[in-house]
Amino acid sequence: MDLYIYDHCPFCVKARMIFGLRDVPVRLQTLLNDDAETPVRLVGEKKVPILEFEDGYTLAESMAIVKCIDSEDEGVKVMDGPRNPEITRWISAASETVAKLFIPRVPRAPLGEFATPEAAEHFTHDKQAMFDDFETLLDQTPELLVDTQRWLNELDALIQSPEAVNGVLSLDDIELFPVLRQLSLVEGVKYPENVEAYRQSMSQLADVPLHDELAIAA
Repeated sequence: MDLYIYDHCPFCVKARMIFGLRDVPVRLQTLLNDDAETPVRLVGEKKVPILEFEDGYTLAESMAIVKCIDSEDEGVKVMDGPRNPEITRWISAASETVAKLFIPRVPRAPLGEFATPEAAEHFTHDKQAMFDDFETLLDQTPELLVDTQRWLNELDALIQSPEAVNGVLSLDDIELFPVLRQLSLVEGVKYPENVEAYRQSMSQLADVPLHDELAIAA
């Protein structure tokens, strides 16, 4: 199986996680951010993630991929784990702050989807139209880091285990870890003890590396 992704994409991280958590082999194929031809050929539109099976069948949408792999493989199902509405609330509340820190740093990182200047420019053009001028966002880093610290302190009290936010693997882990991985691209974030243990453990369990070594300042 081939999983077509962008490294930075949180939806792609969700899809990647289920293969690691369920120990299912998959080949990662990182597309250039301005490559429309490949996804259009596979699923009729420019989008990722895309899972391509050996017989040529394709499946798009991150949660569809998660549920497909989780349901078809033997063993304990991640989808069956207990969920906590407080985790859902936290993700919804904190995501805007995280995105404002993450998005302007993305095209500056040495990621496969930005292997050409044109691919990086394509991302910048699209996302500045959605968010704000990247330099303006970077200038807001000090205030955004203060807000982020407040959110992380709140999350710290919700984490029940380094191996699973609710003590048992669930879709809450599939939703939460991508947000924390986004923050790993931001220099200056200070992680409370439980959050740090969780993000390091989940990175290993899901086989999705953090971006700590690539963290970018303002």
